[in-house]
Amino acid sequence: MQNHKVPQATAERLPLYYRSLQHLASLGKTRISSSEFGEIVQVDSTTIRKDFSYFGALGRKGYGYNIQHLLDFLRKILYQEELSKVILIGVGHLGTALLNHNFQKNNNTRIVKAYDTDPLKSGKVIAGTEIHAMDDLEHDDNRDIIAAILTVPADQAQSAAEKAIASGVKGFLNFAPVRLSLPPDVYVRHVDMTVELQALIYFLNHGMEEKQSQ
Repeated sequence: MQNHKVPQATAERLPLYYRSLQHLASLGKTRISSSEFGEIVQVDSTTIRKDFSYFGALGRKGYGYNIQHLLDFLRKILYQEELSKVILIGVGHLGTALLNHNFQKNNNTRIVKAYDTDPLKSGKVIAGTEIHAMDDLEHDDNRDIIAAILTVPADQAQSAAEKAIASGVKGFLNFAPVRLSLPPDVYVRHVDMTVELQALIYFLNHGMEEKQSQ
C-alpha cells in the first residue's frame, strides 16, 4: 500500500470520497469511472486518479473503480472500523446542537463526554451525553479520546485546550475564532465560520463581476 507522504490536500479529500461512495453504494451502484465520480464530488477526475494512486492500484483502466472495494479500503484508511471517541468542550448554542446531532450519520464517531464552565449545566445530560465541570477536565483520564471539539469563546480556547491536553487529548477541532499555541505533537483543525462565509461572499461577488465583464 503506497501511502507514504500523502499530501494534506489529498488526505482532506478522502472523507468526501468516502461519504459519496457510501451514498452510491446505498443506491446499488457497483462501479464508477473517475470522470463520473469527479462530477459527483466536484473534483477533477485527474486529481481523483492522482489521489488514489498514492495508495496503489485501486482501479482498472477501462473498468473504473469497484465502489465496494474503495469503500472497504477508505474505511480502513480513515479508521472507520472502530469507534472514535471525542469530547465536546463548551455547551453553548453550537455545542448543544452538536450534542443533539452527535454524528448520527456516522456510527463510528461519537461525543462521549462534554465539559462546560457553567455550574448549572454540570451533571445534566443532552441527547445521552453527560456534561461535566470544566475544572474536572485536566484531572480526567481522556487518553482513549481521539480528539476534542472546542466550541468555547475565543478568550477561553487556549486554557480549555491546555486542560484537555493535560487529560490526554492530542487532537482538536477548533470552532473558536482564535489560533491556538499548542505543542508540536498536538494536531489542530480550525473551523472559522466567519472566514469561510467571507470567502464565500468574495467568490460569489467575484464570479458575478466576471460574468458582468464578459
